[in-house]
Amino acid sequence: MYDVVIIGGGINGCGIARDAAGRGLSVLLAERADLASGTSSASTKLIHGGLRYLEHYAFRLVHEALAEREVLLSLAPHIIRPLRFVLPHHAGLRPAWLIRLGLFLYDHLGGLGSTLPPSTPIDLTRAPAGKPLQARFTRGFEYSDCRVDDSRLVVLNAMDAAARGADIRVRTEVVSAYRSHQVWRVELRDRVSGRQETVATRALVNATGAWIAETSARRIAGRPVANVRLVKGSHIVVPRLFEHPSAFIFQNADRRIVFAIPYEGDFTLIGTTDVDCSGDADEVAITSEEIDYLCGSVNQYFTRPVAPSDVVWSFAGVRSLYDDGRASAQDTTRDFVLELDGRRGEAPLISIVGGKITTYRRLAEAALGQLL
Repeated sequence: MYDVVIIGGGINGCGIARDAAGRGLSVLLAERADLASGTSSASTKLIHGGLRYLEHYAFRLVHEALAEREVLLSLAPHIIRPLRFVLPHHAGLRPAWLIRLGLFLYDHLGGLGSTLPPSTPIDLTRAPAGKPLQARFTRGFEYSDCRVDDSRLVVLNAMDAAARGADIRVRTEVVSAYRSHQVWRVELRDRVSGRQETVATRALVNATGAWIAETSARRIAGRPVANVRLVKGSHIVVPRLFEHPSAFIFQNADRRIVFAIPYEGDFTLIGTTDVDCSGDADEVAITSEEIDYLCGSVNQYFTRPVAPSDVVWSFAGVRSLYDDGRASAQDTTRDFVLELDGRRGEAPLISIVGGKITTYRRLAEAALGQLL
């Protein structure tokens, strides 16, 4: 008998496993493929507060993310490192005073004690960061966030959970789950050996990300998960476009932003897109239209043009977001929602919709708070 069975080995599932095991609960985590094999390894590789979320007045989300940025930086400095971001001022888009106000809030929403340097104006005609940019961009701003090895962060959480007694099983599929005598009966299948096993648990967590609705409908005998919006984010990797160690954040006329980040020494990572996804999340891939969009976005700023033929690698991931009725995917909330299924006396089920890699610990604390 387990206290908690978790379906899904991404950042949220492994974060919950670590939190639950740390509280002394008996935990089993089942992942049908490998750890971080889905969306958690297809991120923009950032631990950040989400500067653009300020335009949606998501002050609480930004505050929590900035506070978590400090916690995570202190917990895992070997895989989470500070990174300065350069935001060139585009005269035709957001006014400079609005950017200054946003950066002032960004510097202070995380609370006292930030270890990262604050935002500053920058003269792009003199600073090294201005060299790859077109001459029309003469001023801008710098601010701080962090980069992360996203898949390794997932694995480290799983390893810590295992060290605290959690049973972490990869290549293990949840075939079905149903309530019986105030517990969940969960049927597992080892995808390598074909061996099947049924375990009992007092609580069940659906942390399958982009597959949450499918898992809920086809494998779990409970209330179906509602209000899920699947959004695809794609990235491209091209040969290094600039020599300095800072990253760029570019504004676009469609109000989206695109990052250009130093990546693995010899490359630049460019992303991300935000498009609704209605297909099979297992078959997700970047489209030629998305590649053109990302190339076109950075070509508005860089002197040296980027063409689709320059792309040496690309990747795409699908996020499950809580559908709050916004018209566009980019405006949909990035906050998480926990759907609790179970009347008093029934074994509970928590389904996780949304969330950010930066706030995975907060999500885990909230989920365990509900279960306990």
